[in-house]
Amino acid sequence: MTHVFLATLSFITLGSSLFAAVGCDLNDPDKDVKRMFPGSTGYKTEYVSISRKGGDSLLAHVERRLGDKFQGLFETGDVPYTMYRVFRKKELVGYIHGVNQKGTYGGIQVFLALDTAGVIRTLYFQKLTSKAASKLREPSFGRQFAGLSLRDLYKYDVVTGTETGSDKISSIKNPAPDAASDFKSALRGVKKNLVLVDEFMLGNRYLKYYK
Repeated sequence: MTHVFLATLSFITLGSSLFAAVGCDLNDPDKDVKRMFPGSTGYKTEYVSISRKGGDSLLAHVERRLGDKFQGLFETGDVPYTMYRVFRKKELVGYIHGVNQKGTYGGIQVFLALDTAGVIRTLYFQKLTSKAASKLREPSFGRQFAGLSLRDLYKYDVVTGTETGSDKISSIKNPAPDAASDFKSALRGVKKNLVLVDEFMLGNRYLKYYK
């Protein structure tokens, strides 16, 4: 599979502080991209960060859209986010992006495969440190997110775990009720992922739905 890495000079010269932050890359992008987008022929990789694009003001804006403060090593402003643009020949067919999310017993890496409109095709846990990992990795759980977008996740409060004005998120069934905190963390990771993709890849397509 052909792929192009678009790392700008400004990114390369950010210095060691950027790489001290915790990013989230696909372990095997050639294989993973093909699995999430059957029929794709290539991808381009772009590296972005909140600190480089807008600094503290952008971080505060992202936090408002998420509905929660960023905390810890996974959520500093200089975290390098790896965005994958996926192609079929010359046609853009979608995006892949992953985020690190703190779970009960360790890190959770929440990857989303999205169509060009930012609608979820696939949810993929690359890393899932949880006693309920096998249940949360079941395809039936991930399929519940297909068709959702940031417009839907705006109605979900990541702090309280409640939804207002809809039932699309609250109807997602947790396959492991004894791991409710990791389920809630996964949903927070999904919303954070969508907010960042909208900021960095979609030109704030969904900002008009934010209230």
